Amino acid sequence: FQAEAGIRDFCLSRGLGDVYKRQIIYVLCDDLGYGDVSCLNSENGKIPTPHTDRLASEGMVFTDAHSGSSVCTPTRYGLLTGRYSWRSKLQSGVVTGFDSCLIPVDRPNVASFLRQNGYHTAIIGKWHLNFRYLHPESGEEYLRKQYNIPPVGAYIPDGPIHRGFDYFHGFHHARDMEAVIENKVVIAHDPPANMLPRLTSESVNYIRSRKGKKKPFFLYLSLNSPHTPILPSPEWKGRSGLGKYGDFVMQTDHVMGELGNALSFIGQEENTLVFFTSDNGCSKAAGIKELAGKGHLVSAQFRGSKADLWEGGHRVPLIVKWPKRIKAGSICDQLVCLTDFFATAADIIREEIPPGSCEDSLSFLPALLGKKNGLVRRGVIHHSISGHFAYRREKWKLLLAKGSGGWTFPQEKKASPESPPAQLYDLGSDLGEKRNLYEQKTELAKKLLSHLREDVEKGRSTPGPKSGNDLNKIILWKNVSR
Repeated sequence: FQAEAGIRDFCLSRGLGDVYKRQIIYVLCDDLGYGDVSCLNSENGKIPTPHTDRLASEGMVFTDAHSGSSVCTPTRYGLLTGRYSWRSKLQSGVVTGFDSCLIPVDRPNVASFLRQNGYHTAIIGKWHLNFRYLHPESGEEYLRKQYNIPPVGAYIPDGPIHRGFDYFHGFHHARDMEAVIENKVVIAHDPPANMLPRLTSESVNYIRSRKGKKKPFFLYLSLNSPHTPILPSPEWKGRSGLGKYGDFVMQTDHVMGELGNALSFIGQEENTLVFFTSDNGCSKAAGIKELAGKGHLVSAQFRGSKADLWEGGHRVPLIVKWPKRIKAGSICDQLVCLTDFFATAADIIREEIPPGSCEDSLSFLPALLGKKNGLVRRGVIHHSISGHFAYRREKWKLLLAKGSGGWTFPQEKKASPESPPAQLYDLGSDLGEKRNLYEQKTELAKKLLSHLREDVEKGRSTPGPKSGNDLNKIILWKNVSR
């Protein structure tokens, strides 16, 4: 379903004719593990997250949702464009700023699309898709080798304001967090410890500023937490009993309560879709082993964590609230990806997706409205920090790696030479990815590989005409032994 007549009729039949007027808030946490949300990890979750738990009780929980990558930049690219980041020049790792924006100015993204369709659009928080910094008078470009952080007054010619957002307040990425940006200018240098409180108050102020406005708004709140530097505010220190990471997660959860209060203030709580998710799994910098020793499993029952091909790297919390539309306390087990947001937004406002976009985006609006089998997809493609690929179809998952493909042992270079060249898991009976069936089910592995190769070479994983990748050749097998 992508704004097809069927879903339009379905919406109208449910009294959703004014669906396009809804406010949309999309909260993207940074490095929040699936198991860090209390209601998703009842057995081994020890961090209280009352506001997120309440959101879940009032909305829908997706149990099989995945980020477009197991690290920051690629997920953000996919979220905004509806296209996997490995189709761009970024084949591994993340960007570090002081460079041209990864999203071309002529590529549609969800912000530019919503703005063209009557929305006021704002991003508050982390961008992490590159932009340049220029001297405000001479136009000379500041270079990373000259500056640890951009100077106050630096002008940004290719940031969020040039990619469909009406308003931007935030920063580029964690290492540049000290540089606070508003719209197109670096306005201040502020200690990183102040960033989460800043983003919280800025988000509340933005929502309150929309009171009485005719235009609906889209707020993309891209939090800096609980990513490093892990810096809970003084009033949150010691709250969790699990150290500063647990405290920072609790402070992150508090943001959701503040957003709810702001929506109530402007009278839009029942007229707003709220999406809550994370860009990838929990980082090892959180002290995963130490937390486990205290009974808290950051990835719940899943193997691995941030950067990995295993589920803990990319299976993320996804909770959506839409009062009077989404059944409160509902659960959806459909396979979805954060790249699906663009097509879903198009369905929500009943507009066709623009040409040259959404190559890897399928609407899950039918699922939100309780309609079964609305999402038709062959598979989802996973990608690790080192550029290793995996392919998921129904219950089967093929990993083109000997190890984690990321930071969890064994990393690819440390995997045993005798290990099979790939991994195949039946997630229907083995969510922990403990039994590698690659050598027992070689024909199935070949079939999944052929699907992966076709989706890569076609330039899209959704129905539609053949598209293109930004590189002539994308290497599927990164194993040095092959």
